[in-house]
Amino acid sequence: MTARQKFSFVVVGGGIAGVTCVEQLSSQVPSADVALITAGQHVKTVTNYKQVSKTLEEFNVEEQASSVLEKKYPNLTIVHSAVQSLHTQSHTVETVDGRIFHYEKLCICSGARPKLLTVNNAYVLGIRDTDSAQEFQKRLSEARRIVVVGNGGIALELVFEVEGCEVIWAVKDKAIGNTFFDAGAAQFLIPSLDASKPQTVIPCKRPRYTTEEASVGASHTFTADRNLRGRGTGPTESGSALGPDWHEGITLKGAQEVSRRVSVEYECEVEKIISTDEALNCSPQTETSGSWPVSVQLTNGKTFGCDFVVSATGVIPNTDPFLHGNNFLLAADGGLRVDDHMMTSEPDVFAAGDVCTACWEHSPLWQQMRLWTQARQMGWYAARCMVAQVQSEPIELDFCFELFAHITKFFNYKVVLLGKFNGQGLGSDYELLVRCTKGQEYVKVILHRGRMVGAVLIGETDLEETFENLILNQMDLTPYGEDLLNPDVDIEDYFD
Repeated sequence: MTARQKFSFVVVGGGIAGVTCVEQLSSQVPSADVALITAGQHVKTVTNYKQVSKTLEEFNVEEQASSVLEKKYPNLTIVHSAVQSLHTQSHTVETVDGRIFHYEKLCICSGARPKLLTVNNAYVLGIRDTDSAQEFQKRLSEARRIVVVGNGGIALELVFEVEGCEVIWAVKDKAIGNTFFDAGAAQFLIPSLDASKPQTVIPCKRPRYTTEEASVGASHTFTADRNLRGRGTGPTESGSALGPDWHEGITLKGAQEVSRRVSVEYECEVEKIISTDEALNCSPQTETSGSWPVSVQLTNGKTFGCDFVVSATGVIPNTDPFLHGNNFLLAADGGLRVDDHMMTSEPDVFAAGDVCTACWEHSPLWQQMRLWTQARQMGWYAARCMVAQVQSEPIELDFCFELFAHITKFFNYKVVLLGKFNGQGLGSDYELLVRCTKGQEYVKVILHRGRMVGAVLIGETDLEETFENLILNQMDLTPYGEDLLNPDVDIEDYFD
């Protein structure tokens, strides 16, 4: 393919942010020449999009051949190559195969890369893109035990889905899912790791509870017999990050035909990853049964042998190496600083998705979390900002940045997060209302000076739209007291 050398708009990155951006650019300005530069042959596209409420949205992520995009948008050119360098003064992007592309406006959507425990270790695997997920599937099929390190979304999904393999889950916090939940929600979800236990439905009408926290160095073990049918996988290419429910298309089954076994090690991190020979000289607490190619020494004094280690400890904005030599301002987390028009510190260069950090004055009810929903929203809004600048038209910050809103699924439960769902930035100046029905639902509301500022909804609660309205309207809820979560009261009749 011979690409044209000059484009009105160039977007770097074939993930959700980049693809959403080029789709919006191509459709909004059909007369403009648009280029998408991506290393892979496939791109991530949003399908089955549904606007659930004012700020909540649901969609699937599918990997498609990039030719599908080109057929859909005649003004779009796909460049299959990695970027080698960017020269903002000359408005040019150079790819590793030596081609140079001029742009009028550029949007960087290069995503993020896994924050690995250690690099160049054959026994440490990070799961980020399609290739690494397939490598994980292949290695898991021969594994008896793995150690999973991390407490975010990938780790939560992985430990629940893996079958036929013992899982040692090391988390640095006092509870699982600390990125998304408090200890109460974690306690609600934990029984799901033991699917063989009957889940008795016990309504908890009074929205107060106490949770017994695990002591430092404590561990919990859960076992279950499950028999899942595997799903086949088709040919895929490496590229951008995995989508929601990334595990749905692959079989996550180990070498054992026995029950699932997940052991959670709380409040610990990896101190050392050691070879088999080194493991023989470890402390008496070392788990020595069996023969393992690698061992993981944790800060709680325990050492576990395993077949390999999964590093699920977060991501780093992917600003290296092609951005070097320019004058980009970076945020403390390493992301490209962008203003409320998604512009970086370099002229005519925008950024969207995981690679950037939102550095405008945020709404009191919004925070950036580098999630799929935000990647789509940022890519869409960045395109609108780029077009507005070209056409010299004013544009206001999109409403999606008014309230943090995210829908996902963990442990087979629907999960809705709204606003300051964990009291982010409020210190101790807030109160909680909680309703829990074991095995069915968990509802938590954050109140600040009588007004709802956040909520966590686990299960089919049907409360998301009502709570979204209450958070956005900032209505004084003091008169309602605990009736706000009384299961015998139809709260929707109060406010809808």
